[in-house]
Amino acid sequence: MNASDKLVPLTSRGGLELWHRTLVSSVRSNLPDLSVRQMAILLTVYLTPPPHTVRGLASALGISKAAVTRGLNRLAALDFVRRKVDDDDRRSINVQRTVRGSVFLHDYGEMIAAHGDGRAVP
Repeated sequence: MNASDKLVPLTSRGGLELWHRTLVSSVRSNLPDLSVRQMAILLTVYLTPPPHTVRGLASALGISKAAVTRGLNRLAALDFVRRKVDDDDRRSINVQRTVRGSVFLHDYGEMIAAHGDGRAVP
C-alpha cells in the first residue's frame, strides 16, 4: 500500500458531508427515493445472511413488524425484494433478494464510493 492508498479516519463532519453529497446525487438521479427505514430494511436483507423474515428484520432493526411490512410493501413494489411463504411454517414470510435490488444497491454503493474518494463533484 502506498501513501495515496492510506485510509484517513472519517470525522463526524466528513461523514455528514459524504452523506450529503451522496443524497444530493441520489435525488438528482433516476434511482427511486427510499426512506431511511426502507433503506435500512433493504441493506439488512442484502448485507446479512438469509433467511430473512418480517419478525427477524423487526428484531434486527428494533422496529415493529408493521413498520417492516410497510417498508417491504414499497420494496416489493419496486421489485427490490420478494416475499415467499415459508413452506415449513405457512405463517412465516421469507424475504428474498432480487436482481433489481442487487443492481440498485450496487449502483448506490458506487455513488457512495465515488463521493468517498473524491471522484464525484458535489
